Amino acid sequence: MNYKTFLFFVFLVSMALIPGFSGAQISAPGSAGSDKTSYPVFNETDSIYVFCAQTEGAAIAVLRANTSLEGTKTFNWEKYNPVSATFEFYFSESTGEQRSEISGLADGCYRLTITQGENTSVQRAWVFNNWFTAAASITESNCEWFKLQGEFETGELKYYDLASNAELTINKDVKVQWKKGDENVATVLSPQVFNPPTANTDYTLRVYDKFSCEENYVVTYTSIVTKASFTTDKQNGEAPLIVTFTNTSENGTPGGYEWFFFRDLDDIKEESKGSATPVDSIEVMAFENSPVYTYEYSGSYMVKLVSKKITGPTVCVDTAYLPGYIIVDTSFVAVPNVFTPNGDGTNDEFAVKFWSMQSIEIDIFNRWGKRVHRWESGDVRGFENTWTETVWDGRLMGGRYASPGVYFYNVVGMGRDGERRRAHGFFHLFRDKD
Repeated sequence: MNYKTFLFFVFLVSMALIPGFSGAQISAPGSAGSDKTSYPVFNETDSIYVFCAQTEGAAIAVLRANTSLEGTKTFNWEKYNPVSATFEFYFSESTGEQRSEISGLADGCYRLTITQGENTSVQRAWVFNNWFTAAASITESNCEWFKLQGEFETGELKYYDLASNAELTINKDVKVQWKKGDENVATVLSPQVFNPPTANTDYTLRVYDKFSCEENYVVTYTSIVTKASFTTDKQNGEAPLIVTFTNTSENGTPGGYEWFFFRDLDDIKEESKGSATPVDSIEVMAFENSPVYTYEYSGSYMVKLVSKKITGPTVCVDTAYLPGYIIVDTSFVAVPNVFTPNGDGTNDEFAVKFWSMQSIEIDIFNRWGKRVHRWESGDVRGFENTWTETVWDGRLMGGRYASPGVYFYNVVGMGRDGERRRAHGFFHLFRDKD
């Protein structure tokens, strides 16, 4: 044997005596996370494997050793006893396999010695069965907020310095989180939740640590609040304006709705001038679920809905106002200047446009000043879709057709805005020559 060959042989023997030279490795299949020891005295570092257990005292940890050594070898597992500060026998097997596994392990440090002839490899690892328990409840609930009360327990992860047997604790960095579905609600154990939802809602308390072990507990908030809202089929038009209000409130008690229909805004302002006492701004109240209200007069009107949720002695209330105003237009009258009752489908009838009128009188005169037709109504309604009313078909009072020519009209009426409307002028009546 030459000198270089001798040195190489010495190197191989010396490396075989060093733990881990055989290529042996310990892993922990199924572990949730890992860490490293920080021994204050023992001058080595070992792996820490953490498993997420369902209950306290469960032993689910697994360690697996793999080696590159071929042939028969002995896997000797030992467990550290902190009382005696020594490693004690746990399990041993001699096999030609290149793997050895132990399972159902309790918390602690496990040492593996692999022996094959004069070759020896030593590995160590700590395992912990990490666990959480959690519970939650709702301790207070009112119309403004409710309180979530959470609590949890978890075990400490303790290991020991293998030289001094000093007890050490792993910082798990435990955190809490409250969730509503995918929404994060709070990161404290017992938060107050403002603006409670109007539907019964599940809140989940999640307790977790840096090893991804966690426990969840679901508590259901039973809603005692309501949210008022409504829609209208229209918000403007001529008077009389019929408006249908649709109640879209959430979680209100049936029969617990109050509608407030306010007076015209300008009337309220005018009456408030110089008044030392508050002005009654409410025109009428209603208690139906979805009322229909008729605005008889022009103006700007506000509407308010109050929704109530009655839960035993607790009554929660919410209010919704109409965005903007109900605008009932002012009155006007428009009269055409051409009338052609010839059956061609165009201007065959003398149609006058009314807008927000309450009463109206229309007289038609020929060019000699004789009245040939009269139309009147003391309660003008139903023209919001067409805006027009046929007031003359071109026949005289005796039933015969009026002759072509110039005719005069005189309109007198009262608008639903309180304004008296007048209009007068002339128009042409044309017929076919034949």
